[in-house]
Amino acid sequence: MSSVFHRSAKTYPVAVRGQGVYLWDASGKRYLDGASGALVANIGHGHPGIADALGRQARALPFVHGSQFTSEIYERYAARLAGLLPQDGYRFWAVSGGSEAVESAIKLARQYHTERGESGRYRIVTRKPSYHGASLGALAASGMGARRALYRPLLNEDAFPKIPRPDPRVDGEQDARQLETLLLQLGPESVAAFIAEPVVGASDAALSPAAGYYQEVQRICARHGVLFIADEVMCGLGRAGSMFALSQWHVTPDLLVLGKGLAAGYAPLAGVLAAPHVHAAVMEGSGAFKHGFTYAGHPISLAAGDAVLEVIEQQNLVERSRCAGDALLAGLRDLAQDFSQILEVRGRGLMLGLVLGDPDTREAYDDPGLAERLGRAAFAHGLITYPGSGALDGRRGDHLLLGPPLNATDRELDELLSLLRVACTETLTGRTHPA
Repeated sequence: MSSVFHRSAKTYPVAVRGQGVYLWDASGKRYLDGASGALVANIGHGHPGIADALGRQARALPFVHGSQFTSEIYERYAARLAGLLPQDGYRFWAVSGGSEAVESAIKLARQYHTERGESGRYRIVTRKPSYHGASLGALAASGMGARRALYRPLLNEDAFPKIPRPDPRVDGEQDARQLETLLLQLGPESVAAFIAEPVVGASDAALSPAAGYYQEVQRICARHGVLFIADEVMCGLGRAGSMFALSQWHVTPDLLVLGKGLAAGYAPLAGVLAAPHVHAAVMEGSGAFKHGFTYAGHPISLAAGDAVLEVIEQQNLVERSRCAGDALLAGLRDLAQDFSQILEVRGRGLMLGLVLGDPDTREAYDDPGLAERLGRAAFAHGLITYPGSGALDGRRGDHLLLGPPLNATDRELDELLSLLRVACTETLTGRTHPA
C-alpha cells in the first residue's frame, strides 16, 4: 500500500526515467510526453547540463532566506530575465510555483495603489473561463468552475469580477471593450488590476484573441489607472512561439507572471517581473513588499532557471517552437479532417488545442467527458496529453491541450500525431486502428 496522498484514487504508473521527449515507467513502457507534463518540461527531460548546474549551486550555496540575503545567482538571473523585455528597469520577484507567483502579483497590485494613496482599489478583474492557480487568491481570480465550486464559500467573489473570454471571431479592439464596460459599472477607482492569460491554457485550450485585443486592454487599463497583469505561467518562455506571448500583440504589461517553463521542471521556480513604476511605488513608499515565502529566491531553483534559459537561447528554441508549432498545427488540422468530433484546432507555437464536440450541431456535448476518454486512450498507447472540460459553463466544453518539449524533433512530432490518430480512432469512432 502506498503512503502517498495521490491526487485521485486512480492507479498511477511509477515513472523511473526521462530523456528528451520520453518518459519510462517501472514496467519499461515508454511514453511520448506530448504535454510536457503540464506544459512544464520545455527543454525535455534528463538534460545533463541542468543537472550539473543544480549540483554546482547546491555545493556552493543551497539556501538563504530572502529577509536576510540576496545571492549572486539571484542577481545574475534576474538581470538576464529582465533584459529580455523591451523596456529597461523591470525587477524579478522569484517564488516556487505559478500559484505563488499569481498571489504575489495580486498582492503587489493592491500594495502599489495603497502606496500611492488609492487604498480603495482592491478588485482584480479577470476572465471566465481562466485558470490562475490553486491557492485561494489565485483560485478566486480563476474562472474555472470545476476547480472553484468546492471552495466558493472561501472566496471573495466581489473582489474578483469577471468578463467573458475573448472571441477570436470578433474584432479585437471591440472585444476588449468588455473590460471598459465592466470597469465603468464597478467604478474604476475600486479596481487595482486586470489579469489575463495571453494564450489561455488549462481552462480553454490554447484560445487567444484577435489582433488588437491586448493593445486595447493596455489602453483601457492606462486610461483608468488599472495595472495590467499578464499571466504567462504556461504560455511564456517560448511556449507560444515568442519569448513572451504578449509580445505578439506588441504589449508589455505592468506585471508579467512566469512559471512552469522558467526552470522547465528541473526545480520549482516561478515569479513576477514588475515594471519600474510598480517597484518604485513600493520601495520609495513604505520601502518593503508586505509579502514573502520561505523558499522565495531559492538559489538552486534560480540556477536551474539560468541553465534552462541558456539552453533555450543556445538551441534557438523560441524560433523552433514557432516553426515546429506551425507544422504540428497543420498536422492536427489534417487529423481533424478525418474526425468530425474535432470541431476546432488552434494555438500558437507549441501550445495547441483541440476543441471537441457534436459534429452535427458544432456545439459542446451536454455530457462532458470526451476529452478525458481521449486522453486516457492516448496514455494507454504511450502518449501524454492534457485533457480538460468546462470552458463553456464550468461543466460543458471538452478540449485537449498539446505542448511537447520545444526541442522535439520532426520525427517525434510525427510520432505524436500517429499516436494521437490511434487514440482518436478508438475514442471517436469506436474502431481499432490498424497496426
